[in-house]
Amino acid sequence: MAWWNSSILRSDTQLNQKSYYEASVRRPATCAALQGAHTADVLVVGAGFAGLSAAIELAQRGYRVLVLEADRVCSGASGRNGGQAIAGFASGQATLESQLGRADARRAWDMSLEALDLIDERIQKFSIACDRVRGFLHVADSPRKARALHCELQALQDGYGLASDFVQGADVGRYIASARYCAAGFEQLSGHLHPLRYGLGLAAAARALGVQIHEHSAVHELQRGATLRAVTAQGAVTAPFAILTGNCTLAEFGPRVAPELRSRIMPVGTYIAATAPVDAAVRQRLLPQNAAVCDNNFALDYFRFSADQRMLFGGRVSYTTRTPRDLAATMRSRMVRVFPELAQTAMEFLWGGFVDISMNRAPDFGRLGSNVYYLQGFSGHGVALTGMAGRLVAEALAGQSERLDVFARLRHRSFPGGRLLRTPTLALAMWFQQLRDVL
Repeated sequence: MAWWNSSILRSDTQLNQKSYYEASVRRPATCAALQGAHTADVLVVGAGFAGLSAAIELAQRGYRVLVLEADRVCSGASGRNGGQAIAGFASGQATLESQLGRADARRAWDMSLEALDLIDERIQKFSIACDRVRGFLHVADSPRKARALHCELQALQDGYGLASDFVQGADVGRYIASARYCAAGFEQLSGHLHPLRYGLGLAAAARALGVQIHEHSAVHELQRGATLRAVTAQGAVTAPFAILTGNCTLAEFGPRVAPELRSRIMPVGTYIAATAPVDAAVRQRLLPQNAAVCDNNFALDYFRFSADQRMLFGGRVSYTTRTPRDLAATMRSRMVRVFPELAQTAMEFLWGGFVDISMNRAPDFGRLGSNVYYLQGFSGHGVALTGMAGRLVAEALAGQSERLDVFARLRHRSFPGGRLLRTPTLALAMWFQQLRDVL
């Protein structure tokens, strides 16, 4: 840490813990909390990407949709993430092939590509200004991980048609100016965006289509039956169908909403630091393609530049739901390990949040009974996949369930250890995996 001078240390202790995304937007007026009794054709629980996407798709089909959000629109992972819109799934295709067979694994892959196109379709249709950029760089920091990266990218190219430029050694510099990485693979389907601007744009589109959105309206109880009844602090909604998209919030804090889902996902903390704006020439030198970047370690780093030239650097996961000690110092250390040139650049924002991971890192979509649908387990690939998930559940509710059923066939195990022991059990397992990263 000898490269830090005292002024940089002082500035880092003054970090704004509000996310950079929140600081860079002007939210519209709060949507009023639910008051009194209401009816709808479909109740959506959660106003993140998945819930808003489902609401848009259903409203376009003529359904009366009401969305209940415990906090504010996109206040959770949808508005706080790294902004990386990625093809494929966190589990990799091998998991899908082993469970679904090659043909349906290919159908799922194609839907992940449709998810990327859907982002662009909605940006254009609803005039959403969200700094959309195409280009994604996979990187590896050791010869062993370089071999693994090459095998993965080659399999995706041969089996699924994902073209990428795999480079090693000095050629890595064509894509990233960092001595840390010995190999890289660049593809142009994935990319990045400003997630909160995108999410607020989706919310505006949903409202324009007639969707009712109520913020600060946590669901305390979901009474099931042929007609569903969701109860909040000050109101209630009855509807024949419901879609649960609360992910970590529902799994951890909604035991009276969907208790059977709680053990199937785990909230994992991840953190992002945003620097002060850097010179445009520096950005161009460090990441010539302006790509989003992610390494292939188990405890990974992910980073990109914002539209106003800030380095947004994410990583340092926590499997205990507790914020790590010395987080600012740790995040700076990780960033400077990749880009020593940023050692004297002040960090201005530091924030975190939870992503929902499933045991096998594959998405967990399905039904509870005949009229409650759920979407969870995006496992860090939610920026694109949530939008597609919303489309799939709307199709299923309207009577065309074939595409959702591809994902519903995936088998998901509960995290071991039960309610009290599953977090320490996972933390121990993750510590072992992180140890493997450095060996």
